[in-house]
Amino acid sequence: MAVAQLTEAERHAALAELSQWSLRADGLAIERRFEFKDFSEAFAFMARVALLAETQDHHPEWSNVYNRVAITLTTHDAGGLSARDIKLAKAIDGLLG
Repeated sequence: MAVAQLTEAERHAALAELSQWSLRADGLAIERRFEFKDFSEAFAFMARVALLAETQDHHPEWSNVYNRVAITLTTHDAGGLSARDIKLAKAIDGLLG
């Protein structure tokens, strides 16, 4: 099943609901940076995101340096941003309360 890339209007509407996420310069992904008290908190967050991503069968591009985590969401099958990315971003935000 093909995954459709979001239209420009759909991207703008989705980002209006995801105030902490930003559209990557090329418009093909969304990004967010997180900062935690220490490495343990950052790693625990990544573990929770990994479990969540696995249940959605949609996995982030990410990096971790000490207490900071950077996440990029894009759908390679769609060649850019899709509804799957928006769903995962909302779920990740939900982990933070």
